[in-house]
Amino acid sequence: VGARGCGGVWRRAWQHGAGGPCPSSCGQRAATSNGRGGAVPVGKSGLAPWVPVVGLEIHAQISSNSKLFSGSQVQFAAPPNSLVSFFDASLPGTLPVLNRRCVEAAVMTGLALNCSINKKSLFDRKHYFYADLPAGYQITQQRVPIAVNGSLSYSLCTDNKMSQMVTKTVRIKQIQLEQDSGKSLHDDTRSQTLVDLNRAGVGLMEVVMEPDMCCGEEAAAAVRELQLILQTLGSSQAVMAEGQLRVDANVSVHHPGEPYGVRTEVKNINSIRFLAKAVDYEIQRQIEELENGGTILNETRAFDSKLGCTVPMRDKEGKQDYRFMPEPNLPPLILYDAKSLPANMNHQQVVNIDWIHERLPDLPSVKRAKLVDQYGILPEHSFTLLNEDGLTEFFENVVKQTQMKPKKVIGWILNILLSYLKQHSLTVKESPVSSVLMADLLNLVEKKEISSTAAKQVLAELWKGEGKTPLEIVKEKKLELIQDQKELEQICQAVIDGQENEVIMMVLG
Repeated sequence: VGARGCGGVWRRAWQHGAGGPCPSSCGQRAATSNGRGGAVPVGKSGLAPWVPVVGLEIHAQISSNSKLFSGSQVQFAAPPNSLVSFFDASLPGTLPVLNRRCVEAAVMTGLALNCSINKKSLFDRKHYFYADLPAGYQITQQRVPIAVNGSLSYSLCTDNKMSQMVTKTVRIKQIQLEQDSGKSLHDDTRSQTLVDLNRAGVGLMEVVMEPDMCCGEEAAAAVRELQLILQTLGSSQAVMAEGQLRVDANVSVHHPGEPYGVRTEVKNINSIRFLAKAVDYEIQRQIEELENGGTILNETRAFDSKLGCTVPMRDKEGKQDYRFMPEPNLPPLILYDAKSLPANMNHQQVVNIDWIHERLPDLPSVKRAKLVDQYGILPEHSFTLLNEDGLTEFFENVVKQTQMKPKKVIGWILNILLSYLKQHSLTVKESPVSSVLMADLLNLVEKKEISSTAAKQVLAELWKGEGKTPLEIVKEKKLELIQDQKELEQICQAVIDGQENEVIMMVLG
């Protein structure tokens, strides 16, 4: 069970937001124009066009040694209930103590997403009743969150060859701090549910995106860009396989010029690939339901990755169901900048927005621009380098150690090395071919000591991880290019002498 909703934020956004047109590469494309320069999907009849609207709520686990309001350690896959403080278990008399690191991570993320940082934000209680939420409520930020009104630019390809990229922008409604819930483990064999509270109280940033997207591909591209930003900042490791980044997708469809349709929410998607599939499936499901005379329910659904479809979970809670109230045990969160920071204030005890802003690292968009400018590679290649963890560093290390031009190096790394990695389901850091070995191999090609074909044979041998150098493999397999003309003539003459009958037949025609 993951973090639940944002209690009414989406209802207002759905009424006033604006979904953007799909790029031509979108999975929901069709030949019908939506009047804004983009294609919209059509139903089975082909007569009535539909405009899909997609918005996201993303829960990112904050990289912190301890939880949001307690000193309990944060560790993935620890023994069940081994990291639970009295506060996490909601024992009477325990009080929350705000984790400064979590606040700084939220401020840093807000600044990177072009948000306005509220110097005064408030905490609230959001009530719902699950076995893995022992207090019966979650501490979140419903009235005044820590950051608001931002934007995220992301890019996606408009054809399968990635030769054309289009950049789009999704508005960020808000970023709020909140607790994570525990985890319920259902034992069907014994007909019982077990509760693990290790995750209860872990700090989350909920990033609420406006409904500005229109297909699964756009949603996936936006989340991937956000994931890269979080990892660059260090505010979240954002490993989806470990539940550190979980996505709720809000989907509706409507006819052009009409109000937005009833939305459904697909909860707790933990894979970017599954996100794209879930959104596209839900769009098509809603279109077919409406065209068959049915209605769309305002419900919460789950994505079944094995079946490739969404399934109903429960009716969608309304804002009133959560019974929001101010959190009485936490005062307003006050942040400062250089102008508002009092002279006698202890800098160790406050969060300075300007200080954090000055220390922001280069974001992925800046890194891509630098790669294109410095190495002369294509923009689409810069996306691939950043999308694969560790590949940028690998590429730059190879470039430093080889005489081959970067434009040629990128071809070897993206077309050959990366295909090996994907074929064997390995990450760049797990590659048996290091950047040093790759550079040595490309130097042999650049010096014309071996051909490109021979180099691919050498790479296949290097992949076995037997500890041989490229040069040793070349000599062992006798793959060197022969530069001596007399030696080449002798080899050719020996071939001719050994095949007299064939030579005679060729001469006679």
